[in-house]
Amino acid sequence: MASPDNVFQERRTASIHLIQELVNNRTEMLALYSELAAQHPYENDPETLDLLEQFCQALIDYTAEAHFRLYRYIDEGRERRRAVLRVADRVYPGIVTTTQAILDFNDKYDFGDRTPDLSELERDLSELGERLADRIELEDQVIRVLLGRLD
Repeated sequence: MASPDNVFQERRTASIHLIQELVNNRTEMLALYSELAAQHPYENDPETLDLLEQFCQALIDYTAEAHFRLYRYIDEGRERRRAVLRVADRVYPGIVTTTQAILDFNDKYDFGDRTPDLSELERDLSELGERLADRIELEDQVIRVLLGRLD
C-alpha cells in the first residue's frame, strides 16, 4: 500500500502534468490566434480558411482541456485544498462566461461544409482576444494555487 506521502506526490505530479498540457494547448492556440490576426484583411482564400479552421480546433481543444481535465477534478469534489477551492469558486463564474464567448465564436466560424462570412472576423477576433486575456488571467490564478504559489 502506498504511503500518504507517495499518494500526495503522485497527485501533485498528475496536477503538474495537467497544468503543463493546458499551458501547451493555450500556447498553441494563442500562436494560431496571432497568425490569424495577422492575415487581415480577411478573404475567403484557402490559406485564411485553413488557418481559421486550425484556430477554431485549437480553441476548442484548449477550452475542453481546461474544463474536462482541470476543473472537472474540482467540480467532482476531489480537490481538498481549501485555498484551491476558494480561488476556483471566485474565478469559475468568469471562466464560464469566457467559455460561452469561445463557443459562440466557434459556432460562427467553424464552417464545416459552408463558406464562412468573414466580414466581422476582425471585430470578433478582437472581442475574443479580450475574453481570452480575461480567461488566462483567471486560469493563472487557479494554476498558481494548484502549484502551491499563493502570491
